[in-house]
Amino acid sequence: MSSRTQTIHREVQFWLFQLLGWGTWVVLLVLRDLTFVPAEYMLERISVFMLDAVIGMILTTGLRYLYRAVWEQMVFLRIVAVVLGCWIASQTWRPLKVLITDSEFGASVDLTGYGWVSFTSMVPISMSILLIWSVLYFCIKYYQLFQHEKEKSLRSEALAHEAQLRMLRYQLNPHFLFNTLNAISTLILVQSTDQANNMVTRLSKFLRYSLEHDPLDKVDLDHELGSLNLYLDIEKVRFEERLGINVDLAPDTERALVPSMILQPLVENSIKHAIARSEEGGTIWISARKCDNNQLCITVADDGPGSVSHPTSIGVGLKNIRDRLQEIYGDAHSLVLSEREPRGFQVMVMIPYETR
Repeated sequence: MSSRTQTIHREVQFWLFQLLGWGTWVVLLVLRDLTFVPAEYMLERISVFMLDAVIGMILTTGLRYLYRAVWEQMVFLRIVAVVLGCWIASQTWRPLKVLITDSEFGASVDLTGYGWVSFTSMVPISMSILLIWSVLYFCIKYYQLFQHEKEKSLRSEALAHEAQLRMLRYQLNPHFLFNTLNAISTLILVQSTDQANNMVTRLSKFLRYSLEHDPLDKVDLDHELGSLNLYLDIEKVRFEERLGINVDLAPDTERALVPSMILQPLVENSIKHAIARSEEGGTIWISARKCDNNQLCITVADDGPGSVSHPTSIGVGLKNIRDRLQEIYGDAHSLVLSEREPRGFQVMVMIPYETR
């Protein structure tokens, strides 16, 4: 929200509070007089009460500008400004009312003697009303300030959260880029220009997809598999028949929502530690099903040598996934690494089951 919009919003809010507050005061005075004032005098009384409220609105608006002027001053000066401002306003309120009502209804005004006593006797009441208004004004002002600071803090946290996700999302594995570029270089050297051209095209599509899709977005699992195929098309050029892929999605999981680009690091982990280290290659299984407690379970497994080739500690790719899942789902997720029987390694991701 721009500063101009905030200013307009505060002005509208102030006048709404003014109208509501002074309107309520008039209604209470009218209800009080209904019990003992004859009906023929009620119209005149209502006119006087409304005039009183208008004068009160004018005086309190003046107090508002006074309080704005001393807002940045120390507390003692603000207290002095409140007391002095309310006293001056209360000294002005009753004479203004007497002068205007006498002019309106044709009564005589005596500013000495009884007339002076009449309106000076009302000063404590006027002073009390203005002090109550001032207390409410400062309470609302401090509440608005607190809310504004809270909103700023939440916006800062949201921006930091988004920046963290984007950083994790865009940390492409340099080994993948190095290996891909090295494979393209090899294809060019052996004059396999068509294959090299296809690989460059596939790499550009994958990089474009990974950069264009916001890391904060969630996509259908079926759509996420489509992006994974862009990556696998590149790796299949490198490994050819050595890389086998088996996908098994339960029908009710195809439209389940998952964080974008969540599968690629898992598959890359299996390729790096299982497929690339075996002369015969191997197979990677990708499966998804709906688990208990309304959870979506995604498993990426391979038939490599298991924990012998996979690091005991989480690498950069898996750590980034864990950090992203923590940022998005909090404690409502899990990332489980385990051995696969009879051989191999698997990673299971469990997140809340969501659909559009």
